[in-house]
Amino acid sequence: MYGSTFGELFRLTTFGESHGAGLGGVVDGCPAGIPLDESIIQKELDRRKPGQGGVASTTRKEPDQVRIQSGVFEGVTTGTPIGLFVENTNQRSHDYSTIKEIFRPGHGDFTYTGKYGVRDYRGGGRSSGRETVSRVAGGAIAQELLKQEGISVYAYTVELGGIPAEVIDYEGSTDREYFSPDPDAPAKWNEYVSQVKDEEDTLGGVVEVRATSVPIGLGEPVFGKFDARIAHALMSVGAVKAVEIGAGTEAARKRGSENNDPLTPEGFLSNNAGGILGGISSGQDVVARAYVKPIPSILQEQRTVTVDGQETFVMIGGRHDISAIPRINMVLKSMLALTIADLLLIDRRLGRTR
Repeated sequence: MYGSTFGELFRLTTFGESHGAGLGGVVDGCPAGIPLDESIIQKELDRRKPGQGGVASTTRKEPDQVRIQSGVFEGVTTGTPIGLFVENTNQRSHDYSTIKEIFRPGHGDFTYTGKYGVRDYRGGGRSSGRETVSRVAGGAIAQELLKQEGISVYAYTVELGGIPAEVIDYEGSTDREYFSPDPDAPAKWNEYVSQVKDEEDTLGGVVEVRATSVPIGLGEPVFGKFDARIAHALMSVGAVKAVEIGAGTEAARKRGSENNDPLTPEGFLSNNAGGILGGISSGQDVVARAYVKPIPSILQEQRTVTVDGQETFVMIGGRHDISAIPRINMVLKSMLALTIADLLLIDRRLGRTR
């Protein structure tokens, strides 16, 4: 897993910039015979677009219409690389002309310049959240493979701006604002988001991802642990600053007698381990949480420096979300799906059966 490629056997390579011609990806290693057409991928992309998060969404409108370029014939995958492309159609690059010579606080401007000596200041180029379009398209294909194994993947908001969801109905979250697992949470979140928006600020939150019907045995001992791969996958998303598996940080505050998941002939009595023991799936739901930072583009004056090192202040224009949630939910869901798809193929290559 290097640079713009994720996975060993089920591999996604992405390309494109926020204000370039478009974004795309190549999925290599997908088995032949998986039902797939553009409408399947489009359904996931539509869930990533603005409008799923009430008043938190950007005013930028993109159709994000995907085109399959290769690897599919007569409605099924052929086993060859699947090429995907989504055209950018609603760029306003002039919004960024004022920050051409300025480093935006909280963004990758400073580090991209330090690494490459050049940066695409129009929305951040590859460091833009729009890069995730390709991940969602690739993740949609991974989910079709997982369906063949009876595995389902969910992503739902368990906290926004410090306000938690009180109910976890993850199956119902798909049809609610913010992909909320709690029917009552969106109203509270919208009220707070409106307040923060009036204050020209932004919010972070927490997204839980869950995979059900995961078979026992996925993941490798030591360096190939399932939970380590999940952490890598979720942390590769730009806005994510921390990841928990199962009980996560709460496990550090428990006693062993509280944190262990008792076994009975009928199964486990709890799931503090998040469905992973010894780095290998236990057959329980795989559960992880991603902690998402606030959007760094705020409509307040911030202290910074120019590319020449001169002190200055900046107020960032453009069209931005108040929170990466809930659009990031589909990205995190895709990354978990890609991780599991890859581990399934690794198990097959090693000749393991369950």
